Amino acid sequence: MDTKAFKRSLQQSNNYHRKGFGHETEVMGTMNTEYQSSLIQKIRENNYQWQEGDVTIKLAEAFGFCWGVERAVAMAYETRQHFPTEKIWITNEIIHNPSVNQRLLEMNVGFIEVVNGNKDFSIVEAGDVVILPAFGASVTEMQLLNDKGCTIVDTTCPWVSKVWNSVEKHKKKDYTSIIHGKYRHEETVATSSFAGTYLVVLNLKEAQYVCDYILNGGNKEEFLEKFKNAHSEGFDPDKDLIRLGIANQTTMLKSETEQIGKLFETTMLKKYGPTELNEHFMSFNTICDATQERQDAMLNLVEEKVDLMVVIGGFNSSNTTHLQEISIEKGIDSYHIDSDKRILPGNTIEHKPLEKDIETKGNWLPDGKIIVGVTSGASTPDKVVEAVIERIFEEKKASILV
Repeated sequence: MDTKAFKRSLQQSNNYHRKGFGHETEVMGTMNTEYQSSLIQKIRENNYQWQEGDVTIKLAEAFGFCWGVERAVAMAYETRQHFPTEKIWITNEIIHNPSVNQRLLEMNVGFIEVVNGNKDFSIVEAGDVVILPAFGASVTEMQLLNDKGCTIVDTTCPWVSKVWNSVEKHKKKDYTSIIHGKYRHEETVATSSFAGTYLVVLNLKEAQYVCDYILNGGNKEEFLEKFKNAHSEGFDPDKDLIRLGIANQTTMLKSETEQIGKLFETTMLKKYGPTELNEHFMSFNTICDATQERQDAMLNLVEEKVDLMVVIGGFNSSNTTHLQEISIEKGIDSYHIDSDKRILPGNTIEHKPLEKDIETKGNWLPDGKIIVGVTSGASTPDKVVEAVIERIFEEKKASILV
């Protein structure tokens, strides 16, 4: 399928919308009321630091809603206002934040159900309005919705679209796209649908395995089993690792994406030499500015004196998980929570350790004066961060009174 031609044709359709509906001012007023925080603004103005009682909060200097997320949520709000009586669906969560998605449900916006691992589009009818989320939708989904005669509202982040353009360039020149990402993540599923031949690598370790295969060969069956579900149909490592292009899921760790790109470049240089490198390797900068800024801010925050770190964001949020990784690598006690409701009475917290299920921990706030580092993923509203900080203050005061 010529995905580029299909996308161009879709964008020219009267049923396709990507620029909102002219209700920006009213919608932003509503969103400011629902998601902005006067306390967070005060903390920003106070050099990202705030003290109450024995607790000092240190905020990362870049956190929370990014431009792409804010744009996607605003377009969803506009869509409901512009189509007050139509059925409205979203192909997935609009962003990875439970409070925002709950708010859309309250506005009578439905989410396409996943049944046995597949989205059930049978409930969508001709004339329904369907929103594509910030991290995009696959070509197959877009084609299905277009064929059904739906009105499509596309909130895909421009940074994600930039990655799609990169893999289109790989495909045009018959390069295999090496995608740094999580193959099950909605964004990577969408990106790979625009690629021709592709292979998804999760981390530097998997990238090293692929590079060793390129240089030294190996067991093809073992390779294909290792990357089961993470490659294009009919992928052959003996034929499809000769010409490579690098792409990424925009929410992955910037430093690791850069390392993986450099590793593949060095590998192809060793394999084919400097004069042939450009015939075997291509790379474009597709690291999202907002993801980079939040990771850089977290790297700065973990260098400061903090007794513990609270990372706020959806448990299925990739960019939030990577902020958590930075804290853990620094050896700081770190708690990933998705809302203030995870902070329970009696100095107890429900949190999600890295790559583990949610667990409960008591006495998580130490005695005496403490400094708590706080950051949040790009899908987390300031209002949620405010609520978490307020709960930390409340619980610390309560523990002193016991």
